Amino acid sequence: MKKIALYLVLLAGAVVSVAPYLMTLNSAFKQPAQVLTTPAWDPALPVTLENIAQVWTEYDMAHFLMNSLIYAGLVTLGQVVFSTMAAYAFGRMSFPGRDVLFWGYLATMMVPQIVTLVPLFLIMREFGLIDSYLGLILPTAFGTPYGIFLVRQYFRTIPKDVELAARIDGAGTWTVLTRVVLPLSRPILATLATITFITTWNTLLWPLIITNSDATRVVTLGISALKGQYSSQYHLILAAAALALLPLIAIFLLFQRHIVRSIALTGLK
Repeated sequence: MKKIALYLVLLAGAVVSVAPYLMTLNSAFKQPAQVLTTPAWDPALPVTLENIAQVWTEYDMAHFLMNSLIYAGLVTLGQVVFSTMAAYAFGRMSFPGRDVLFWGYLATMMVPQIVTLVPLFLIMREFGLIDSYLGLILPTAFGTPYGIFLVRQYFRTIPKDVELAARIDGAGTWTVLTRVVLPLSRPILATLATITFITTWNTLLWPLIITNSDATRVVTLGISALKGQYSSQYHLILAAAALALLPLIAIFLLFQRHIVRSIALTGLK
């Protein structure tokens, strides 16, 4: 009975979590009149692709998706590289003030993002990076406290004997990291890459502040632009949201096995 009750609770939580995504995908294929006149769970009959075609052609959603792909892809690459190096230094190397520096850096997670937006904008303006890809990418491309903490916790689960054996064979620090530690850390790196990509893809506030032209605007801004001050074309908003959702679903399904394994091994569950 306890197991039945547990699974019922988990099933209810899964339904609540997945329902908005299913409703978005279903409504994206409805006729414009049906979006507001029928319940969200009613199937899209007849199915229409006009909403997606209109968003794709008239509102240049392909360009916004490409901007988001460049933005999220480069930020993810930077975070995986630099977070890995910082996590190895904090987790496997010894140097004066290591723990104080790590916990001080980790404490910056308590600072709300809104507090740093204005200073970041002023810095980007001084470097002439307003409305550019570099202005979008640089603030988060060199690692985040969460990413470094996540990878560091995983590195600490790797037995020290493995690293010591490599050093006895003459391996240096860089060789140990790239040829011993990283091959054993693929699950956590896949997890970090997935979380970073999804978080960056969904970011709205920083792209809204740093960009001011369609040349660099990302998909979240493209979707928000479909909502007018006095009226909104909900069928187009839902179609654009469905297009933005599909890449995230594909990435999660591709890496879900690594995510579950890394969370179990790091004890973060």
